[in-house]
Amino acid sequence: MLRRHRRAARMTLEQLAEASGVSSRTLSDMERGRSKGPQHRTVTALADALALEGDDCDQFLELAREGRLRDHWTRPTGQCDLPRPIDDFTGRTAELTWTTELVRPRGAPGAAGVGLITGSAGLGKTTFAVRAAHALRPDFPGGVLFLDLFGMSSHPMPVTESLALLLRALGVIEQEIPADVAGRASLYRSLLRQRRVLVVLDNAASEGQVRPLLPGDGVGRALVTSRRLLAGLEGVRRLSLGPLPLLEATELLTGILKGRSASDDGAAISRLVELCDGLPLALRIIGNRLVSRPGWKAAELAARLGNEQGRLEQLKAGDLKIANAFAMSYEQLTRSSRQVFRRLSLIPGRDFDATLAAVVGGVDVEDAWDVLDELVDLGLLQDSAASRYRFHDLVRLFADDRLQQEDTVAERETVTEAVTSWLLQMATGAGRWFESGHGQAASGLSSPEEADRWLRVNVDNWMGALRAAAGTGRHSAVLDCAESLDWFSDRWMHAPHWLEVFTLGADAAAALGDQARQANQLNLLAWVHLVPRDDPETALRYTAQALDLATRSGATDEMASAHHNAGGALRSLGRLSEAIASETRAAEMFKASGDIDSYSQCLGALGTCLRDAGRHTEALEQYLGLWGLLNDNRSGMRPSVVAFTRPIALARIGECLALLGHRSEAIFKLTEAISLMEQAQLPSQQARSLETLAALLAEEGRSEESRSAYARAAEVYEEVGDAEASSRCRDLA
Repeated sequence: MLRRHRRAARMTLEQLAEASGVSSRTLSDMERGRSKGPQHRTVTALADALALEGDDCDQFLELAREGRLRDHWTRPTGQCDLPRPIDDFTGRTAELTWTTELVRPRGAPGAAGVGLITGSAGLGKTTFAVRAAHALRPDFPGGVLFLDLFGMSSHPMPVTESLALLLRALGVIEQEIPADVAGRASLYRSLLRQRRVLVVLDNAASEGQVRPLLPGDGVGRALVTSRRLLAGLEGVRRLSLGPLPLLEATELLTGILKGRSASDDGAAISRLVELCDGLPLALRIIGNRLVSRPGWKAAELAARLGNEQGRLEQLKAGDLKIANAFAMSYEQLTRSSRQVFRRLSLIPGRDFDATLAAVVGGVDVEDAWDVLDELVDLGLLQDSAASRYRFHDLVRLFADDRLQQEDTVAERETVTEAVTSWLLQMATGAGRWFESGHGQAASGLSSPEEADRWLRVNVDNWMGALRAAAGTGRHSAVLDCAESLDWFSDRWMHAPHWLEVFTLGADAAAALGDQARQANQLNLLAWVHLVPRDDPETALRYTAQALDLATRSGATDEMASAHHNAGGALRSLGRLSEAIASETRAAEMFKASGDIDSYSQCLGALGTCLRDAGRHTEALEQYLGLWGLLNDNRSGMRPSVVAFTRPIALARIGECLALLGHRSEAIFKLTEAISLMEQAQLPSQQARSLETLAALLAEEGRSEESRSAYARAAEVYEEVGDAEASSRCRDLA
């Protein structure tokens, strides 16, 4: 019919091509019967160029439509078919909603309908994408296609082959598939422009592999999965899959185990879920192993998995093996990046920054950044907004397994020693910021604030290094580090680490035979039991030991510290006259030795003893004397000690004023003290002062202000881990 109408119009193929905008080759294919179902807009353009009207035009358009229908129903089957969904798929409700809203053809069509789903190995990206695609089938009458791009293999699928497979699945016969990538991509986009087709592109290797496969400005949509972030892709919406939350992980494993004997107790299931750390592939493997072996008990498998050394080997079921999933990403790394990845498993804490990664990897910081970016891009590391990185627990085990296989014992020991030494030096230098005569030169940290932050953020790392050094007999390094953290421990008194830190320090001093330094660490252990642990009886035992060693070694300052700590313990036990005597003795000894910093702490403690004894006027005088010392620039006190002590002294002045009936003045002092405490980062003291202030405000009838202060106190108590006090203040609010 096309040939007949062209000849009737006395036009050559070239003339019709020019008039219609349809290529001569396409016209030739139609006239020779190779293309029997051209697109509607192509046929419309030809009808216009041929000036067809009435029945001739209708018949011409109808024949093309019938040809398209024949092409649709007779196109090759089995091309890019969507895999079957997994029946026990669990969770990801919010993520499934995201895909629905993204790809459903509503409103103006465009490239916004391309979703990129990323995440590390074992997170179930493919399973999720397949589940989403099945749910979306009714919205895509043109079909749902699935193509594995083999992105993690050594030979990812070439773009030319990907386009050819997709074109065949869309009904294009072999002879009509262009030879070049540009031609194939153009034809592919033109087909998706008016067809409601959803294309799932699984396991993408790179932006270049994916970009030609994305639909253009039509109604076609695409979901892409990749372990890599594919940061260069433009015009796509991104979804990063993470581990399953505890509840969803439990539901998944329970669903896989459905039908097994009810003898599997809940505790064993919970333990298995915990060991899999939310990784769907690990949960699938564990579930399949139990289902395929009805005689096994969940508790027995949990016990096997509890051994870290053999956990990866246990996480396999048939051809599913967790280590293989990680290995595919590992193989994508350069040789030097593999080495850094393996050695990162030697870091003792749960997370780390680029500086520590550079130390463990033996590279400079700039190179460490590049490697960390590559590891995040492949899903082998997780990063955070604070520029810190961490392993998934199972990936860490994989990295350690590779380390054992590929690095010699000597290499591992060298790296471990370097990391341990660096962490101890950093922790010691950071702690020295809070003593006189130390700081920047010792640690490379530029301020007390930076040192404070480093110690808090890296606590798991330097604690691990401290344990490792103690285990290998590096007593001097352990003791130096423990001693350096004395004044910092006051800033973070409710941290759970101090008992272990100062116990290791005391053991190291004993091993070195240094009685004076051992007395110092025993005094610090007395402080731990006095303040964070609230165990004054044990604190008194430590002060007795410390006093004995200090006396024998002639360590006057440690004798004074023992009296000071004993005073605190005695006060807690209600033995106030003994407490006052001990604090008075300690203050005299510190003043005589010229230790004004410690002398100031004894003055404050003595004031508290007098307050508790009901001697409120004397207590106020004591604190006012301390306040004068803190504000005397000639006192010789270190600025950091002044900054730490001033808000506490001001709060105690406020408390004494309240006890003497001067509530308004007390409220003013406490409000100022709380502000200073926030600036000095003293949360424990701040919470206590907020609670005192709230009570005074209530007594003054200022209910709204009181409620606000109690609520804030509850928040701060919660931050420092005092759940009982937090609950009390919340109730009072």
